[in-house]
Amino acid sequence: MKRNILSGLIAAALLFSGAARAATQLITEEEAKLPPPKGAVATDRRGILRGPKVEFVSPGDSVSSPMRLQLKFESFGGAKIDPESVKVIFLRTPNVDLTPRVKPFVQADGINMQDAELPPGDYTMRVDIKDSDGRPGTAIFTLKVAPK
Repeated sequence: MKRNILSGLIAAALLFSGAARAATQLITEEEAKLPPPKGAVATDRRGILRGPKVEFVSPGDSVSSPMRLQLKFESFGGAKIDPESVKVIFLRTPNVDLTPRVKPFVQADGINMQDAELPPGDYTMRVDIKDSDGRPGTAIFTLKVAPK
């Protein structure tokens, strides 16, 4: 009896430890097949702004999946980044809101997603943030995922 309980506990521990290391699906195969946006992607780059900055840290040029997705947030003038304001959009037709998938990895200083799962391809993303003074910040970047 004790042996059965012990083996059951070991099996459960192994099961949970594997689940904790599972990759998070950032973009599905179906979403990857959506058509790209028509025309140019608009960016707002007028003058010197005091709004927060989003810096794309990793991955590098072309990586395989799962990959580490890391962004750094920077605020100015004593304002703080509002983590609840972070929105992550996959730019397609129609756009895909990835915010619920990324939310568990959002901190006041950025996004650190260790195992983001994406199909091979090029994916243009937009990240919108606001600081505690309500000033917006935006970054647009492209993830290039190589076949496995």
